Amino acid sequence: MIKFEHIKAIEKSTLEKLECFWHTDPSKEDYIIRDKLLCVSKDEVDAYYKAGVEIYSMYEEALEYVIKNSMFEELDIDKNLINLIKHSYKHEKQNHLYGRFDLSGGIDNKDIKLIEFNADTPTMLLESSIVQAYMLKDSRYKEQFNFIADAIEKKIKKMADKGEYSRFLFSSIDGINEEIYTTKILQKIAKISGVSTNYAYMKDIYFKDDKVIDKWDNEYDFWFKLYPWEEISLSHPELLKHLDKNLSNFKTSIVNPAYTLLYQSKGMLKILSDMFPTSPYLLKTSDKPLDIKCVKKQMFGREGANIDILTPKGKVLNNTSGAYGEYKSIYQEYVEFVKDENNNYFQAGLFFSDEPCGLAFRVGGEILDDTSKFMGHCVYK
Repeated sequence: MIKFEHIKAIEKSTLEKLECFWHTDPSKEDYIIRDKLLCVSKDEVDAYYKAGVEIYSMYEEALEYVIKNSMFEELDIDKNLINLIKHSYKHEKQNHLYGRFDLSGGIDNKDIKLIEFNADTPTMLLESSIVQAYMLKDSRYKEQFNFIADAIEKKIKKMADKGEYSRFLFSSIDGINEEIYTTKILQKIAKISGVSTNYAYMKDIYFKDDKVIDKWDNEYDFWFKLYPWEEISLSHPELLKHLDKNLSNFKTSIVNPAYTLLYQSKGMLKILSDMFPTSPYLLKTSDKPLDIKCVKKQMFGREGANIDILTPKGKVLNNTSGAYGEYKSIYQEYVEFVKDENNNYFQAGLFFSDEPCGLAFRVGGEILDDTSKFMGHCVYK
């Protein structure tokens, strides 16, 4: 049975002070569950940590296999990204700043299974690193598996081989609070690490031959963009042409690197399933319908959009619409998320920055879409 720790509800004004301005959705319901935490045992935390280490290691091995065998079409990767992916893998392999594994199980005696890897533009960062830590002060339990900010700070220091003289630019698109403040929390972490930083909207970013610059003509050594590589491929092909032309002498490292798009592609779930068929963390996955209950997903679908839950004979049991139907499909073995007595389903988000560094949960229906809610956790012994 799932265990909860009931706490005094965090005030909405406090959430706004913490710069979590999207805590209320358009239907006026809270996005963040403000009055309770999910209880996770120390043994369960250890199991999540072990799973994250092993899953990331499998992704690294699969990445090398995909690039070596030029399996980009299988992952639905546009041709205009291939050179950039290969270059970033060769020269910027260590610059994967952070990602988030979405996992089923891990609590209520359910086995941990990989659902997907948000490796390129993962959100849920501010609420996982800051908000749930703040909520812990009102809990009887004072432990939490959450050193996300520390891990990212350490990673930035490692990336910034020029030390305090490295310049980091952080960017997101204008008008989406979640993305703006996710990016700005990363900027704050970078400032703590001692590097020089700035923030600019994507529309104010330019390329000056071998450098990324902003509208004030500042040049940068690193550019983090909370904007998906596949969207850049579709909407800004001229940017990719410029990068492709200047690959050999381009001096700004783009974070997360282009190769993380391979991790992001759900086609990698099939590669993993084929390469590691006995892994306890992987679900059977194919590019063709399975003869068991399964979930049909699009390669670059997001937030639970364009999902079909299918019977072994292909009948649709549950589904969501969305804007990602143009991408190729994969079929993943169905596993039911942990659920409570009110039929609320729970999915774990495990953050990774050189190692598993934090845990948080999404709560919603059988298909966890953009109406799902955020729940923090506490650790008990």
